[in-house]
Amino acid sequence: MANKSFALNTEPHVASVGETDLLLQPEVMGDEFMDALGELREAQKAASGVDLEDLQNLDPDALRSASRALRGFLAQLMLPESAQLFTRLVVVADGAVVSSHQDREEAQEHADGIAGAKVQDALRLPDRVLVELMEWVTELYGGGADKRPPTSSSASAPRSQKGGRRGMGVSPSKVSTPEAGR
Repeated sequence: MANKSFALNTEPHVASVGETDLLLQPEVMGDEFMDALGELREAQKAASGVDLEDLQNLDPDALRSASRALRGFLAQLMLPESAQLFTRLVVVADGAVVSSHQDREEAQEHADGIAGAKVQDALRLPDRVLVELMEWVTELYGGGADKRPPTSSSASAPRSQKGGRRGMGVSPSKVSTPEAGR
């Protein structure tokens, strides 16, 4: 009779971003991950002005919307306290935080009532970090590179030799050509 044990993660995954630790759920069921990923894709479709191949005609509001959607996706995979920190918005006026919000529209309404105020993420991160977080959680929960066997590449068998003898001919790249530039 065969018997196989499967381990389940019970400790949260930790994404250390600068001096902030974001705690992610130890395990996420496949359907929950796929639903969250589907919501992200729908949000990106809705922000149809985002075409990363055409950055010259990029709509800043569409890019903000896509960034918010990415934050929302990542927050769904975090523990509640980290998710609140990650999605919290602040209204800033004269260099000082005047209010904190979870809803973008509410934050914008508050900022509109204060001269020179603007809305920004409480936890400000470069886009590259958001993308790296996205890649990491996809590996964690989507069965990516993180799921390979726990052996090092040096423990692998050596590569097989090709059959036959090695040729001694001159490589075509080493042959001179009659005309320059060919």
